[in-house]
Amino acid sequence: MARCSTCGYPASLERRKIYIAVRDTAAAKLGLLRVIDESGEDYLYPKTLFRAIVLPLAVKRAVLGA
Repeated sequence: MARCSTCGYPASLERRKIYIAVRDTAAAKLGLLRVIDESGEDYLYPKTLFRAIVLPLAVKRAVLGA
């Protein structure tokens, strides 16, 4: 479980898992990323905890359908 450095408590994230990010330009200006975590809710996390990836369309559909 990761620790949210901006909020001081364990975050509902798993290492090396693909997460969906929600566009939030205000958060991005602060170095944060809005992510749908294990709880199914979206929360702000430090951008440094994530890496952007580009998935082939078939894989993207499979991931989003799961």
